[in-house]
Amino acid sequence: MNTDIMTIKEVSEYLKLTEKTAYRLVAEGKIPGFKVGGSWRFRRTEIDRWIVEQEKQRGTTK
Repeated sequence: MNTDIMTIKEVSEYLKLTEKTAYRLVAEGKIPGFKVGGSWRFRRTEIDRWIVEQEKQRGTTK
């Protein structure tokens, strides 16, 4: 199912991180996410925008 909203498991796979690392980063406010009930959710568009910003900050854009 291709949807704009991802779970912590999906975002960790998308970013190639462990789930533990994804939890830590979102809890620290380093990746954009929001809670629904007690579970983290992520908009794919926000994650993609965050990736572009990370590339710009580090000067790694192509």
